[in-house]
Amino acid sequence: MLGRKRSRRGGTTALAGAALLLASVAVQAGTSTPAHAAATHRVLFDNAHAETAGNADWIISTSQPDPLGQDSSPSAETDWTGALSSWGVALQKTGDYSLKTLPSGSSLAYGGTSATDLSNFDTLVLPEPNTLFTGAEKTAIMNFVKNGGGLFMISDHTGADRNNDGYDAVEIFNDLMTNNGVDSTDPFGFSVDSLSIGSDHPAAIGDGTDPVLHGSFGTVTKSLIASGTTATLKPADNPGVKGLLYRTGYSGNTGAFFATSTFGSGRVAFWGDSSPVDDGTGQSGNTLYDGWNDTTATNAALALNATEWLSGGTGTGTGGGSTTCASAQLLGNSGFESGSTVWTTTSGVITNSTGEAARSGSYYAWLDGNGTATTDTLAQSVTLPSGCAARLTFQLHVDTAETTTSTAYDTLKVQLLNGSGTVLRTLATYSNLDAATGYTQRAFDLGGYAGQTVTLKFTGTEGSKYQTSFVVDDTALVVS
Repeated sequence: MLGRKRSRRGGTTALAGAALLLASVAVQAGTSTPAHAAATHRVLFDNAHAETAGNADWIISTSQPDPLGQDSSPSAETDWTGALSSWGVALQKTGDYSLKTLPSGSSLAYGGTSATDLSNFDTLVLPEPNTLFTGAEKTAIMNFVKNGGGLFMISDHTGADRNNDGYDAVEIFNDLMTNNGVDSTDPFGFSVDSLSIGSDHPAAIGDGTDPVLHGSFGTVTKSLIASGTTATLKPADNPGVKGLLYRTGYSGNTGAFFATSTFGSGRVAFWGDSSPVDDGTGQSGNTLYDGWNDTTATNAALALNATEWLSGGTGTGTGGGSTTCASAQLLGNSGFESGSTVWTTTSGVITNSTGEAARSGSYYAWLDGNGTATTDTLAQSVTLPSGCAARLTFQLHVDTAETTTSTAYDTLKVQLLNGSGTVLRTLATYSNLDAATGYTQRAFDLGGYAGQTVTLKFTGTEGSKYQTSFVVDDTALVVS
């Protein structure tokens, strides 16, 4: 109720909540442990958009679509011909990947019957495209990712128009993200900068849990720029976007040389230069640069870990992803109807008070609403299965006695923390400015944290004059 201080309910105990959390997760997820299919990761490298124009040679092999036609059991980068042959051979040697190339003269499609249709793959690699994608191709790419596919976008510096058609990779990627028939409202949460950076060694952020920086192919510490660009991140548009390596002197939302994001059930990776994946070998007559084997960087580990992460999305063979996950709802006491159990909270947050209304049932979580300086918290830890899509939803109602229309005096932060309590990502921040009648569903894609144990935490902070109530109900964290 607007402007009314509530009567606190006592009784939430962190120890009891923690004990019941383990029991609840075991009950809810015990019969829904993801069943991982023994399937090969399927990767399609694009060569239909001038990837070999000029001095570029961004192919894994001259045998297309199947590189095995050149050598069915490659052991060295020169067994396949192309500046990306090291990348392809390294994946092939694991025995866990099936690689194909979309040949020149073809088009990207999704949902068709062609052997190179995107529905047959888990990951699409776009290594510095130099011609615009058609409208149909952009729709295909976006739907592929939305339905669980992985998209690897490798750019180059602005002005790198290798075929002189008026478009470089910077413009082509920005056009894909802002001019498609699926979602043109900054779907991935970043834009590619129109820059030409001569040289640098972008460093990795300090995140020991990130699967791209610390994957099965090694630990990533640095990459390199040999004429490249960066990206500007916009987490307000997509909370899943995350910078992993930054140009020297940059951090946060600017100067991201390597970034990841999510869209729908799929995953996205961006790299600001093609030089790091260039292995220096290729077709005769091309001037190439060996960034793959450069000892001042860890480019091979970065490319391979990212491919592994991108290929770990969900799917059933109709839109990316080779791992099958059984659907499950992982949050315990998700509608709060068991009262002060499972969740760890400050006193009285979970309540059936008539001061506010539950969206369903009788109980809900009520943070702040006192009109005094207050910090309330509501938290629960959960393990997200590897290789699964994960979607968080909750219903939120905000009412306030604040009269301002411009100042956020009282806030509710929704965050993910790791086991050490470090904030992995702030999913959203709400305030007295979000006050409205009724509940509104909020939704976030957490697929980027698959394989990790995270804590979902709501933190309400209220000032000392007028009340703002943040009311949460009907939470869910669904994996599939």
